[in-house]
Formats: sequence, structure tokens, C-alpha cells
Amino acid sequence: MAEEAETGTGQGKHAGGRRPGETRTRVAILDAARACFAERGFDGTSLRWIAETAGVDQALVHHFYGSKASLFVKALELPERLWNALGEASVGPREGVGERLVRAHLSVWDDAASRPALMAMVRSAAVHGDAGARLREIAGGVLGRVLVAALDGADVELRTSLIATQLIGLSLMRYVMLLEPLASADTEAVVRQYGAAVQAIVDGGDGAAGAGTAEDGAAGGGGGRG
Repeated sequence: MAEEAETGTGQGKHAGGRRPGETRTRVAILDAARACFAERGFDGTSLRWIAETAGVDQALVHHFYGSKASLFVKALELPERLWNALGEASVGPREGVGERLVRAHLSVWDDAASRPALMAMVRSAAVHGDAGARLREIAGGVLGRVLVAALDGADVELRTSLIATQLIGLSLMRYVMLLEPLASADTEAVVRQYGAAVQAIVDGGDGAAGAGTAEDGAAGGGGGRG
């Protein structure tokens, strides 16, 4: 009867017409869904289990979100903090942006409030069309807009995809697959090691061009620029 008490008329309504208890119930169901999808993925999660986790009747899950598929799509909405953190990390000196991006990415994953939505998407991307489409959208478009301050050159889209692959792969192995010693490694140690790999992609052909010039100069007897 807790749900009836929450959604009863005695509490009044917000200006938009939704009762405060209804909002709390919707949020509780969505939070429970994210936790369940993060733990078992789409196929391994039932609406009954979500209802039990939220502490509500299963009928309320249907009432607020309809099908499991529609609730799953809602659960895939990623926290705004992710884009804000990566966007802030991409601004500033190009040198060191790799470490800043990795540190920002890990800070969002380490946030207990953000991780369930992220895990639900990554865990289910390979087997569920909506999760896969969302992940591709992030890797191909959203992340590109966030990284525009850090990247330039003719192959920006390719390097954006490669950076997305690095960050998502790191998340998968550290937080979902729990690969040791990565899963329990100190965050700053991971940032130092992994940031260098991301930095190489950020720099793109610049580093390779510089190396080639040095090699050419050595082969040509150390001749200077023309």
C-alpha cells in the first residue's frame, strides 16, 4: 500500500500536474532498472526483478514505462556529467589532454550515481540493438562534438572513433569484466599509462611526422631546413 500512499491525492500535485509521490516512484523504478540492467544486461533482467528491487508492484512499472524495451531505452540515458567532464578535459593545452580525458572518464565511472547507466549500455551493447545504437551514436557523434577543442586534421572522425574505443574498452575491462590488476589499480597509475595511448591518437600524424623529419635529417647528414 506504500505505492497507494505515495500516489494518493492527499499529497497534492506539482505545477505540471504530477504528484510528488509519482515522481519518487518513477525515479525509484528507473534507478532500479539501471542497477538491474547493469548487473545482468537486457536479456537477464525481468520487469518483476526491477519491481522487487524498486520495492513497488510490477503493475506500476508497466504503468510508468510500458514495456521492458522502453524502460531499457530510458535507462540508457547517460548522465550529463559525462559530457561536461570530457568537454572540460578537452579544453586547454594540447599537451596532456590524453591524461585529462582518461582522468575525467574514470571520474564519471567511479561515481556510484553515474555508473549503472554506463554499465547497462556497455554490458548490453553487443546483444541489444538500442544499446548498440546508443554506443555508436556516442562514439561517432557525441564524443566528436565534445573533443572538437582537442582534435584537428583531416582524419578527425577516425581519431575520435579510436579515442572512443580506448575509453570504452578501458571501462569494459576495468568496471564490467573486472580484469585484474586493472580493476583494482590506482586511478592515477591508470591515467599515466593509458593517457599516453590516448595522447598519441590526439596528436595523430604530428608525432609521426616529427619522427620522420628527424630520421630524414639523420639520413641526410643532419642537413637543416631549406
